[in-house]
Amino acid sequence: MTRSRLSAWCAVLVLLVTGVIAGPAAADEIDDRRNAAEAQQEAIAKAREQTEAAMEGVSAEIQALAVQLSDTQAKIPGAQATLDAAKAALEKAQREAAIIAARLVDAEEQQATITTTIAQDTENAQQMRAAIGQMAREAYKGGGGVSSVDVILDAESTDDFVQRYGLMATALRTQAQLLDDLKAAESANRNAEARLVAVKEKIAELKAAADQKVVEADAAKAAATAAKQALDDLLAQQKQQQVALDATKTSLEAQLAQADAEAAAIRNELQAAIDAQRARDAAANKPQPAPGPIGGGALFGNPTSIDPIYVTSEYGMRMHPTLHYVRLHAGIDLRTYCNTPIYAGRSGIVTWAKSRFGFGNQVMIDSGFVNGNAVSASYNHLTSFAVSSGQQVERGQLIGRSGNTGTSAACHLHFEVYLNGSTTNPRPLLGL
Repeated sequence: MTRSRLSAWCAVLVLLVTGVIAGPAAADEIDDRRNAAEAQQEAIAKAREQTEAAMEGVSAEIQALAVQLSDTQAKIPGAQATLDAAKAALEKAQREAAIIAARLVDAEEQQATITTTIAQDTENAQQMRAAIGQMAREAYKGGGGVSSVDVILDAESTDDFVQRYGLMATALRTQAQLLDDLKAAESANRNAEARLVAVKEKIAELKAAADQKVVEADAAKAAATAAKQALDDLLAQQKQQQVALDATKTSLEAQLAQADAEAAAIRNELQAAIDAQRARDAAANKPQPAPGPIGGGALFGNPTSIDPIYVTSEYGMRMHPTLHYVRLHAGIDLRTYCNTPIYAGRSGIVTWAKSRFGFGNQVMIDSGFVNGNAVSASYNHLTSFAVSSGQQVERGQLIGRSGNTGTSAACHLHFEVYLNGSTTNPRPLLGL
């Protein structure tokens, strides 16, 4: 194996051995990167909203830990995608470098073969020129050229003539063949030299391309290393944040128990009010019918200043991110901004407007009976009140401003609807 060929293959092996194992291919266009960044931001925002809803009922410190963990977890898929793309770019650079190195080896072998052929043909041509020159010198020593007449006149006998003529013919044929061979050799050499120039130019191009691929492979390897480090940092950060959040488990359980107790107290107070109202109606000979279906259509109007209504977290059971058990999210979270208007979704009487543990500043509005069902709604985490207990309010009337009071992680409206003292999913009742 030639030294140049060995060097080329060593360069390929270095690239292949020192590379990182590649993952799935990924686009590297500016638009794709921008879209990926936007998707990651949307994922982080969505995960944060879900975490904030799941952590309602606990202290701000614990909520902050949960949100930090949620943000970190949301960043991990994007970091993994970046690493996969960097690995794919490195694999591509390595593959192209290997192809170029193989082509370079082939071109260098062609150069060596053509150079050897040119040297051999040149040597053969020199030998033919020497032979032709020797024949010319011999002819000159013999008095110049030999003609057929000379052969006849100089012949001593018929046999001598035949012999002389045969030698002369052979010499002429040999001389002619040597001249033809010399012309062919010189023509072949010219062609070989032209091919050699083209091969040398190709070798120069391949060497430049190989150098460029080494630069690209080094850059891709550095990008892959940085992407892997970023992912490893996120995973380590996730682990640390999870440990910190898990350490709050005892306090978290106590706070959630207190929040659940407050929710139960609200239900009990509402149930007591419903029972009292039913007793009053019965005494006044106005008994309410047995509860029936509410019916289709929106029972409540939009309580926020955001139109259309934007739901950030749904009503229903969800897995708690720290305690790892299913827990009811008893309302629907609607997007609002700090200190923006909150309106009564339905006419009624303000049962109370006060601060309650976990719910913050809460307005509870009793909207009476709908098809035998006692209907109330609570508006939570308000920063201020615009109504007071016992006040009659109309649908769409300002009742307060949104905020982040109680155990809330961000400004929003936590909206709950109670039918006969128990929460129900507000979504269909909002016409959503």
